[in-house]
Amino acid sequence: MKYPNGVKQQKTQTQHIKYDNRGMNLEKELNETNRYYIDNDIAFIYKKPTPIQITKVDYPSRNKAVIREAFFKEPSTTDYNGIYRGKYIDFEAKETNNKTSFPLDNINKHQIKHIENVYKSGGICFLVVRFNHLNCTYLLMADAFLDFLKKNKRKSVPIKYFNDFGYIIEEKYRPRLNYLKIIDQILGGI
Repeated sequence: MKYPNGVKQQKTQTQHIKYDNRGMNLEKELNETNRYYIDNDIAFIYKKPTPIQITKVDYPSRNKAVIREAFFKEPSTTDYNGIYRGKYIDFEAKETNNKTSFPLDNINKHQIKHIENVYKSGGICFLVVRFNHLNCTYLLMADAFLDFLKKNKRKSVPIKYFNDFGYIIEEKYRPRLNYLKIIDQILGGI
């Protein structure tokens, strides 16, 4: 069979598997979802940049500057924040390859404190957790997450807890992960 350039593609015995940007699928899908919300004037939710201090830059030319050294200025809080129907919204997005639980090592203490502060202040706060091997994405509200931490000494949140207290975010074409549909169901349309 002739291919577009007249070059026949060869089958190879081994394929090189790229592990670049592992864990970025959920973030990419959330960014696409948030872009849909913005484009349709539904909500204005953005990915928070990680605060860094640049200490060394190579300037071969103005348009080819390369950062060679940087460090985190301060601990980041959660991944996303914005406004939805006049309410502050804030959430953390995580992926795990674990099939039975979500390891709490994936969330830093300062992030948990931030989630607690947003929840206490009346903001809409939650976790979005994707179990990669199960191909399932959950939304777990801050109150359920904080309640789990208060009542358990476990180092992970079992999948059963997500099934009992979380909400499955269905994957669609547009928006890809319509998590605001769940927020509306939980909060009664705000």
